[in-house]
Amino acid sequence: MFRILVVDDDKNIRYFIKEALELERFEVFCARNGEEALDVLEKEYIDLVIVDIMMPNIDGYELTRQLRLTNNDLLILMISAKQLSEDRKKGFLAGIDDYMSKPIDAEELVLHVKTLLHRGKGVSERKLVIGGVVLDYDSFTVSGHGQVMELPQKEFLLLYKLLSSPNKIFTQIQLMDDIWGVDCNTGMETVTVHIGRLRKRFEDWDEFRIENLRGLGYKAVKRV
Repeated sequence: MFRILVVDDDKNIRYFIKEALELERFEVFCARNGEEALDVLEKEYIDLVIVDIMMPNIDGYELTRQLRLTNNDLLILMISAKQLSEDRKKGFLAGIDDYMSKPIDAEELVLHVKTLLHRGKGVSERKLVIGGVVLDYDSFTVSGHGQVMELPQKEFLLLYKLLSSPNKIFTQIQLMDDIWGVDCNTGMETVTVHIGRLRKRFEDWDEFRIENLRGLGYKAVKRV
């Protein structure tokens, strides 16, 4: 699952972009400014950053320059109400990979994002490999131990999320919001049920395990 960080001081724009990308099954993180973005990037693996220009303290140009000092492979898409060619040139000179002008069209944004990811990472990134086990995001399958299992969508997304960030603890609320959506009316027991099914399915697989941390949440542990 590709992981995208949206950096914009406008909460409505952050929400709009997050919704558009989550519909395409991207995992989306948000930051209100450059400082928050740098904090997220210290803690999380991110494939692509969508950054606004006009932000307090650290603007989009400066954030891009700082990111390029430490990570030359990170994909950066700049968005801005600025439409002059000088602004675009300044962005590319700072180190961005692509530029879009506001107002943002959701379909066009998704096309830009998919093109950048395909160019920069390739479709192989949609597979997660743990020892001899392969999770294929495009087919919702888990392969290993001489078998290929096609999981129900929510089970696969839940497993993929946990294994994409091994040892990270996710609360029930986090998992509910990320997998089922913030507007879902299903109760929290749904997460418990799905975790139980996954633990039962893979109880004999030595490559990983899913742990229940009482009062905290769940985490996946890689054992290879």
